[in-house]
Amino acid sequence: MDYEKNKLSVIMPALNEEANICDAISNTLKAFDLFGINGEIIVVDDGSADRTRSLAEEKSKKYPSRVHVINHDRPKGIGSSFWKGVDSAKGDAIVMLPGDNENDPQEAFRYYKLLEQVDIVIPFIFNREARPIFRNVLSLLYRFIINSTFMVNFRYTNGTVLYRRSILWGIDERSDGFFFQTDILIRAAKKGYLFAEVPYKVGSRKNGSSKAINFPSLFKVIKGYLKLVRDYYFSKNKKRQQDYSSDSQTAARRK
Repeated sequence: MDYEKNKLSVIMPALNEEANICDAISNTLKAFDLFGINGEIIVVDDGSADRTRSLAEEKSKKYPSRVHVINHDRPKGIGSSFWKGVDSAKGDAIVMLPGDNENDPQEAFRYYKLLEQVDIVIPFIFNREARPIFRNVLSLLYRFIINSTFMVNFRYTNGTVLYRRSILWGIDERSDGFFFQTDILIRAAKKGYLFAEVPYKVGSRKNGSSKAINFPSLFKVIKGYLKLVRDYYFSKNKKRQQDYSSDSQTAARRK
């Protein structure tokens, strides 16, 4: 991957984030400049009822070549927003940074060049004290269930994962809820794509509350989990062949 010529696409889903979206965009642009990354931001407003859309569009007018906005007419879920952004992305690599400004883009971008060695870079949180104990306990329980069910050993699956874009294009199934990152990682890892896990510092929300932990989100996670179990263990059409994307490090290193 030629980092001087290629582009990184940041998919930024946002739902009612008027208090955070401007800072999230500005911080990401600063991080692009700091690391010398040719990057674009695709804000996907997921049917917000507040000023998230108009604020993002103001940023797009100010930075027309670097910030783009996609709008959902109603909330469709963070996974649906991510995939909508992927379909519009022009970058050779993709990462999601939520519009809540909880994640520091510098923490994600510092590992960008690891895509010279692997196809997926998966962060795990090393400063767990930044999050409430209840959320950490849920995260540990979730990790145990996922690793036990699919016989993997991920340290975290819901962070700011860096993907080579062609890996995402090769995934047939698309989860539309909070399970989408786990779904992608399990399918890609089982296919044999090379990945690296890296330490990552998460911040805390300065405004608003997380939408990750509520009953509608939990229902979608359970639904996505059961579908992945069905696809992986019971589908007659499940794919196990190692047809790696041609530009992947996995394909190159297996020659």
